[in-house]
Amino acid sequence: MQKFKKLFYSALTCTFLFNLNLPSYSTQREVRVYSGRHYNTDRNVYKKFAEETGIKVRLIEAAGISLIERLKREGKNSQADLILLVDAARITNAAKLGLLQKIESESLENAVPEGLKDKSKEWYALTRRVRVMVANPKVVDVSKINDYTDLADPSLKGKVCLRNRKSPYNQSLVANQIVNKGQEATKNWLNGMISNVSQPFFPGDISIIRAVSKKKCGVGIVNHYYVARMLAGVNGRRDVLYAKKTAVLIPSPAHVNISAGGIAKFAENKAEAVKLLEYLASPAGSKGLAAPTFEHPLKEVNQNQIVREFGEFTPDKVTVEQLGDNNSLAIKMMKESGWD
Repeated sequence: MQKFKKLFYSALTCTFLFNLNLPSYSTQREVRVYSGRHYNTDRNVYKKFAEETGIKVRLIEAAGISLIERLKREGKNSQADLILLVDAARITNAAKLGLLQKIESESLENAVPEGLKDKSKEWYALTRRVRVMVANPKVVDVSKINDYTDLADPSLKGKVCLRNRKSPYNQSLVANQIVNKGQEATKNWLNGMISNVSQPFFPGDISIIRAVSKKKCGVGIVNHYYVARMLAGVNGRRDVLYAKKTAVLIPSPAHVNISAGGIAKFAENKAEAVKLLEYLASPAGSKGLAAPTFEHPLKEVNQNQIVREFGEFTPDKVTVEQLGDNNSLAIKMMKESGWD
């Protein structure tokens, strides 16, 4: 199995270099990226960076938790220079585990807003994701659902569907509520919401949107871009029809999560990695990552018409660092409430 994984990672790396059409001789500058982002469109951004700087990009993609385990296992022998992860808990956990290093970059400090970067300068956000509610107006009264806490209302008994507890997005949402409203209020919200869950927990956000559209439940919690991708036809015509039957409800203020990057602790190509991270966090780089995936760049709203039709959103004041700090408590409280 381990041999297969090595071959798989190697194949991904070679494929990406081939697409860049860059020479692979050993004297060329390069940066090796371990990425938890799984979007083919990211490669267009790497290609542009390579063309502008002459720095070759080697890319390895895997689930975020797998990348963290791989970094821990490899230690000083790791080939990683730049680490990209989705979700606040994962990037802050990587820093706590000593897998990242401090970055001195005026460019990054200026490009990334407060609350979306590490005070110790070990990681910086690159894109933003809004955790929204998706509802079927034929099943629930959408005018009465304005906040995540409304999903605990007894009137929604049997009408709420949720992704399972392992979802880092849900863990960060609960951490967000702990910071915003305190442990007691969060406990009451969790107990009420879980008692309203209609069926076993779902493995992903898209399956929740489909269930809501099919009236298997009335309302669920998802990242906004999953709905946008379905409406845009990324997943096929049938999902377009499913998504059209739902309404996107954005709390005000809303919980905003991120994808982020940091320099690996034992990076051999640190200067090149910093240069790439600066590029990804720049207005052009952040937009390059976010626009085709329907995420939001760091400092503006995604201008895609589908996303714009969801409406404006106001981020709450909870920092990414606070989300990471409260992750363990969030998981504990989710377990106690029966969130499987």
